[in-house]
Amino acid sequence: MGRQRKRVVTGETTPLPRKDERPSAFHRKDKKKKTDIGKVFINISIGLCILSLIWFFYAIYMRSNLAKRVVTLHPAPKVLDPNSSSSKESPKRFWGSYRPQVYFGMKTRSPRSLVTGMMWMRQFSDTDVNLRHTCEQGDHLKSYGWLMHDGLSFGVQEIQDEGFTLTTEFVKRMGGDHGGDWTWRITAKQQSNAPQPPVISLMFYAAADTQGSMQAHVEDRSRLASISGFSEELGSFKITIRKPVTGELSSAKYASYNYLQTVSPGLEKLTNIVKLSLSRRFVYSPPSGEKRHYIAVDTYKPPHHQNQQKPADTRTESDFVLHQVTVQTPFQIEVLFESGSFSNRPNQLVGSVMSEELEKRKTEFNAKFERIFGLEAKGFGPGQVKFAKAALGNMLGGMGYFYGESVVQSVYNEYPLLYPDGALYTAVPSRSFFPRGFLWDEGFHQLLLSKWDPQVTRESIAHWIDLMNVEGWIPREQILGDEARSKVPAEFIVQHNENANPPTLFLALQELIEQLSSNPAGADAQPTLPFLRRLFPRLKTWFEWYNTSQTGLLPNSYRWRGRDKDTNLFLNPKTLTSGLDDYPRASHPSADERHVDLHCWMALSSGIMASIAQLLGEPHQDYKASHDVLSDNERLDELHWSDQLRAFSDFGNHTQSVSLQREKVYVPPGQPRHQFPVARLVRSVHRAPKLQYVNALGYVSLFPFLLQVLQPDSPKLEHIFRDMRDPKKLWTPYGLRSLSKADPLYMQRNTEHDAPYWRGPIWININYLAVRALHHYGNTAGPYREKAAALYEELRTNIVNNVFSQYVDTGYIWEQYNDGTGRGQGSHPFTGWSALTVLMMAEQY
Repeated sequence: MGRQRKRVVTGETTPLPRKDERPSAFHRKDKKKKTDIGKVFINISIGLCILSLIWFFYAIYMRSNLAKRVVTLHPAPKVLDPNSSSSKESPKRFWGSYRPQVYFGMKTRSPRSLVTGMMWMRQFSDTDVNLRHTCEQGDHLKSYGWLMHDGLSFGVQEIQDEGFTLTTEFVKRMGGDHGGDWTWRITAKQQSNAPQPPVISLMFYAAADTQGSMQAHVEDRSRLASISGFSEELGSFKITIRKPVTGELSSAKYASYNYLQTVSPGLEKLTNIVKLSLSRRFVYSPPSGEKRHYIAVDTYKPPHHQNQQKPADTRTESDFVLHQVTVQTPFQIEVLFESGSFSNRPNQLVGSVMSEELEKRKTEFNAKFERIFGLEAKGFGPGQVKFAKAALGNMLGGMGYFYGESVVQSVYNEYPLLYPDGALYTAVPSRSFFPRGFLWDEGFHQLLLSKWDPQVTRESIAHWIDLMNVEGWIPREQILGDEARSKVPAEFIVQHNENANPPTLFLALQELIEQLSSNPAGADAQPTLPFLRRLFPRLKTWFEWYNTSQTGLLPNSYRWRGRDKDTNLFLNPKTLTSGLDDYPRASHPSADERHVDLHCWMALSSGIMASIAQLLGEPHQDYKASHDVLSDNERLDELHWSDQLRAFSDFGNHTQSVSLQREKVYVPPGQPRHQFPVARLVRSVHRAPKLQYVNALGYVSLFPFLLQVLQPDSPKLEHIFRDMRDPKKLWTPYGLRSLSKADPLYMQRNTEHDAPYWRGPIWININYLAVRALHHYGNTAGPYREKAAALYEELRTNIVNNVFSQYVDTGYIWEQYNDGTGRGQGSHPFTGWSALTVLMMAEQY
């Protein structure tokens, strides 16, 4: 340190300190302390600001990343090769009736296929324009559906309209590099009760879905004789429309012809384009009979909207060519597609050649059907066998190939996003009402189809699993493309990534594994092992997604996400994600819920995951341990057994004291009532909910039995069998009802406009699981074996007899059946899981 200097003081005034003079030690210390504290505060403030900024940008970054995850596809290699559906890799399956939403049409399994289809309408009828094209329940057809369809090379369909019947048949023939040729044959016949032969207009069309070009070839000014075209995937091709005949060798009948050539912005617009092109200026004048004006396509006049500054639809327009023939029944018309690359064609697939091919395919179909299902050997009559063939044929004919974007959303997205483009080859539940893919339906569909053609099942499962995102989530309802979207109410279009569906694809995988195990050298089963190997990385992620997104608060418990949030409007908030929609759950949704059906689905899935892993030589111990825990009957009892109901139950915040009541709307005196909101039915809670078992007896209560989680010696089986066989609870002469007749919510509306759905009616998919489980317990040693066997015979007989009798009476297989009368109800035709009746007839589980 430097030495201190002495100060010299003169006079009495206190001298001002010099600039170079340091303050006293006390003042220096005090000022330094204040400065240090200030610096600390400043530094802390700066640090906090920096941390806040870092956190702010990190939160934005993380939210952005999380928001993108919902539309980020899984990184594992896809199960299917990119060209697996192409004409080169899969020529036999390239063309098909992959448009289940229309009465008759074909396309290829490609994103932008040439689309072909048929429309028709009856002339001179009481109704104005009764154009038929897309399958609509509002058309009130007496019946329609495939009588035979092998899913590969041919199909025969019958459509019964008012006064006439249309039979549509197609046959494919392989050759060339683009999926070969095919021929349609449409036969129209007058029904016996029709007072006079109807005059019908048939319309055949081809539409290019944004690729390729077509040229119409017209003769005699109005008859479209053929269409030639070219596209990248088809090369050159020609569609020939033959003249109508009364038989193969008969001369052509009198017919009037019209055609339309225009452009379309989308496949969902085709019906409207035709309707807007119709005119009454044409005259139908047969050689004998009066001349009458009929309705036919003329010139397309797009609708004009006032103040429209730009086209309403900005999509690429594609060629659309349509042929109309108007002729009196009976008659027959053939439409022939010929591939330009089929150079060594032996003859045209028309006339007697077409008839011979059809008979050959029918014979092969019948032989294969009996070989697989053996219904004739089991003693079923011709009518029942014909019904079963139609049920299988309708499911195969209901296979669709869809391509497009789903609309999805997560909690990190302010607005819905478009999912990446994807393809889906799937069976649809109902051609009229649900012409799209549903995740939990598809597992049931493939239980039947895997018996007929395991390759269809492998490809369908692969398409579904390839739609998985990086989280392991698969949108449960696939609405791909504008044509599919046009059939869906707006509120159901957006798919949320916290929502699951029952993982029924594991049922189909279980069937494939059993086929492989029973006949490893079989040609049908051999591709299953490499298929499972490609599938497994994605399957692991899917299984883990359920175990992270759908778990409950207690260990080994599960809870469906996605229940209805506006609890004020619903008698019992729906759980669409469970697949059982309005089946009663806890009255007040909360995180405390435990759902017994999901628990059982996870027990089943974990066991199948263990089997697949072991088959592939992959680590399987964790899956086996999970299966052991979830299948532990004591743990299941702790989580879900209700001593009060003596049944397995959900758990949650619940009260049964609820009702729908008309809300009160106050209208000030002198004010007009119509200016105020209409009084709605809203839920009234009469007793506060509490955490307890949800004492609703029905399908959910049966799941430990349905999915065979219960041990054969479990005393709980005695209670289940008693409830199943009780007519006051679940038993009916037509199958098991979905909710006990004694339950307070049995057949109760959920809202003013929401009729009961899973609150009493009989559903075939769950009844199939019940028959399957009874067959299992009836063939397994245990104290309830005889009871299970007796119930099996009785329940199976009831279901088969009722579904068959309703098909005979109504012409349709139905979505559900009335538990009081057995009458078919809901959407129709519903040859999705209701076609599982065939497996019950064949006793193949």
